[in-house]
Amino acid sequence: MGPVLAGVLQLLALIAALALAYRPLGDYMAKVYSSDKHLRVEKWIYKGIGANPNTEMRWPAYLRGVLAFSAVSVLFLYLLQRFQGSLPGSLGFSSIDPDQAFNTAASFVSNTNWQSYYGEQAMGHVVQTGGLAVQNFLSASVGIAVAVALVRGFARSRTGELGNFWSDLVRGTVRILLPISVIAAIVLVACGAIQNFSGIHEVGQFTGGSQQWNGGAVASQEAIKELGTNGGGYFNANSAHPFENPNAFSNLFEIFLILLIPFALTRTFGRMVGSLRQGYAILATMVTIWIGFTALMMWTEFAHHGPAFDIAGGAMEGKETRFGVGASSIFAVATTLTSTGAVDSFHSSFTGLGGGITMLGMQLGEIAPGGTGSGLYGMLIMAIIAVFIAGLMVGRTPEYLGKKIGTREIKFAACYILITPALVLVFTAAAMALPTPGNSMTNSGAHGFSEILYAYTSASNNNGSAFAGLNADTQWFNSTLGLAMLLGRFLPMVFVLALAGSLAEQKPVPATAGTLRTEKPLFTGLLVGAILIITGLTYFPALALGPLAEGLAS
Repeated sequence: MGPVLAGVLQLLALIAALALAYRPLGDYMAKVYSSDKHLRVEKWIYKGIGANPNTEMRWPAYLRGVLAFSAVSVLFLYLLQRFQGSLPGSLGFSSIDPDQAFNTAASFVSNTNWQSYYGEQAMGHVVQTGGLAVQNFLSASVGIAVAVALVRGFARSRTGELGNFWSDLVRGTVRILLPISVIAAIVLVACGAIQNFSGIHEVGQFTGGSQQWNGGAVASQEAIKELGTNGGGYFNANSAHPFENPNAFSNLFEIFLILLIPFALTRTFGRMVGSLRQGYAILATMVTIWIGFTALMMWTEFAHHGPAFDIAGGAMEGKETRFGVGASSIFAVATTLTSTGAVDSFHSSFTGLGGGITMLGMQLGEIAPGGTGSGLYGMLIMAIIAVFIAGLMVGRTPEYLGKKIGTREIKFAACYILITPALVLVFTAAAMALPTPGNSMTNSGAHGFSEILYAYTSASNNNGSAFAGLNADTQWFNSTLGLAMLLGRFLPMVFVLALAGSLAEQKPVPATAGTLRTEKPLFTGLLVGAILIITGLTYFPALALGPLAEGLAS
């Protein structure tokens, strides 16, 4: 079997698995967030945190819950790292420096999981399991909660109430993320991923010294890392490390976990707004972009030039031989079109155009299918923009799901889509203009610029992957990337929740002959076009200086 055929078959198997899980998981999540009953363990949690899960919240109260909980999470994780040297189970590692502790705390709480450290050489068992793994659950649950609040904004009328943040947070963690992660961890252990609390071992003698490895609760963290579209690896090599991702099956299974919830949430959306066809339209948009990017990535990486590439079957530099070009391409697209950031290959070693595809996937807003929750609400914002554009074309007030998209709603949507590009481009320009940040670039020219552009694209979009040739463990990058992660995560949530509150207050507008049918393929095409055009106009000059210049020169 040739490598191209193997890659295509893996893609088809992945699509089949996602299709089988789509309906049951989507319906289950809709029931979870629509139920008025609480499990006993949930009641214990509410009592412990002093929350009343039955109190409905308007959008300012819901937002305060999101921000307060996330602020406490950042502080807790920061302090846990700063006191690591005094904690049991630290494996002898010292406390983390202030700038790196801030960067890591901001990273994991914002669902970015950017890492400027070597995991196996910096973090002990307590920080890994009690800090980082816990935030993998909670940050993902926060994202789903905000998406559900926006869906309620479309589904409800004549009320500004969006549900209860604490109830949504706890249910997402207890009823969705935790049970699926337990099953996924068992599968990964069966595949060969490690799960222990072992200390540091010498594994061999080599010229000039020996090599050391430490164990850890890797399989359990790997499960939620992928399921929650988090991405932070237990080891520096991330999902390219055999302890995290042992073989071809585990690799495909991890891609499945990355895409599972973001795709299934479109059915949850359709079920909660009372129109499954609306959910299918959003799903079709996501799938069109995802398959298109995957096909383009596989083409660029298989379009080899020269005898070395001919022998290897494609651009194998930076890729694991146990996965190959096809699986690595599928993983790279999945992780950058979502907010995951996990990697099973070295993105900096992809072809020039291949590296550009990973960047463009993040710059779309990670909405195809996007992160857990963030992908759905990002796509719904783009749907509102597309409806507004269609309304301008035909000269009538735009409507979406029976709600008028007026001046207030379009301002919220516009602010949402402008925040992230502003962060990416401003921080990239500052890093290139100042003398010190440029010293962190391993490469010069177009590829060196791509390293910095990728870093701020990844941080601002809460992805977490990197062109790892960049030395990001400096005060400048730890501080500015941490700031970009927090602003890129929570500022958009402000406008999402404000938009949800505005929509929930409206009276539904009955459909007429002039209403744009947003469940039809025509709207899917319009939405795909709007996404690509808006992203292209925003980022094309920057991409032309980096990956496009490198790709055309090679």
